[in-house]
Amino acid sequence: MPMMKDEDKKALSGVFAKLQNEVKIVMFSQEHECQYCVATRELLTEVAALSDKITLEVLDFVKDAEKAKEYGVDKIPATIMLGGDTDYGIRFYGVPAGYEFATLVQDIVQVSTRDAGLGDDVKMLLAQVDKPMHIQVLVSPTCPYCPKAVLAAHKFAMQSFLVRSDMVEISEFPHLAVKYDVQGVPQIVVNEDVRIPGALPELDLAKVLVHTMMHEHGEGHHGHTH
Repeated sequence: MPMMKDEDKKALSGVFAKLQNEVKIVMFSQEHECQYCVATRELLTEVAALSDKITLEVLDFVKDAEKAKEYGVDKIPATIMLGGDTDYGIRFYGVPAGYEFATLVQDIVQVSTRDAGLGDDVKMLLAQVDKPMHIQVLVSPTCPYCPKAVLAAHKFAMQSFLVRSDMVEISEFPHLAVKYDVQGVPQIVVNEDVRIPGALPELDLAKVLVHTMMHEHGEGHHGHTH
């Protein structure tokens, strides 16, 4: 059974007709596919079929363990979005369905432009990031506020090669909901220890990243204050 309705495919074909550059999607599944892996693979296959600028490569989490390690993938289903051969650090863990399907589509469009589309004030803050930052946005597919948070995090990953941003669907990875004591979604986790409830505007989220980095560097190392 197809994952997408015909009218949705038609509408998306129109959106994807404007794609500027090639977008490569890499998905990790496994031989005996989990229920969510099947749904993710089928959805991504349908999406990729709508444009010759979108390619899909499905890898095996076990057999392609080296590749998984290279991409920093530690759970499945995992979806990675590349701009040609460039890995921006954009990750989806779980089926990008429900409200998050719109995020997947917007990410594809954004990556095809090779430009994160952020304001200068946000770019200036992200330029201060000088060590790896890991953003996890914990979401559920029925949460209307979650895509905004995921999109902001993915744009940050696109803008800075030191930032990696994951969408994590908590009903598929309940142990992470427990680990991070998620009371509501979206919840943003930065470098494991900073937790932010709700979706922040891009500028505020960028400030949190820089603040977290300064804090981790320890007091007295404020190298790039403008």
